Amino acid sequence: MIYLLRHGLDDENFIGGHSDVSLTEEGVEQIQNSTQYIVNNLEIENIYTSDIKRAVESAEIVNKSLNKNIIKDSSLRELDKGYLTGKEKNKLTEEELNNLNTKNIEEKIGNGESMLDLYKRVVNLLKEDYFKNKDKSLIVTHRGIINMLYYYLNGQPPTTNKEQYDVTHGSIHKLNLKNKTIKKIY
Repeated sequence: MIYLLRHGLDDENFIGGHSDVSLTEEGVEQIQNSTQYIVNNLEIENIYTSDIKRAVESAEIVNKSLNKNIIKDSSLRELDKGYLTGKEKNKLTEEELNNLNTKNIEEKIGNGESMLDLYKRVVNLLKEDYFKNKDKSLIVTHRGIINMLYYYLNGQPPTTNKEQYDVTHGSIHKLNLKNKTIKKIY
């Protein structure tokens, strides 16, 4: 079994993606709560994390209780939002806001990636056996990555709906590649 943890809350006044924003106090608390669930219910041998700051910080909080090696991996990054990355949301132009909130899965956000690009990246991870030999691993990543796994494993085309699978900050999802299933467990 592989477990996916969405990082804790970061400052949502800024555009995420590949931004280097730290966890908020609430985000730290979310991950501390998730850690208690992990310690009490899961057997973890390895921790893999996106190399983006909010994910790394989340992995480090969990690891204070697990004392495992943390392996940083850029392939676990969130959607690349190009030149919009890290910008303050209240300073975006109308055109930038429209681009950020597009419903077109093929439209690149800030000239970075489109949702379809992200979906293809996640499907490639599956096809290239990225998750092979990661049994009993915790993967700390982002909502976009986890959502795309849900779309693919449920046989659904990807959309721009970020809320469909309830991938909340600090949530934990069980990935069973043998049965090709994914479900939220915390």
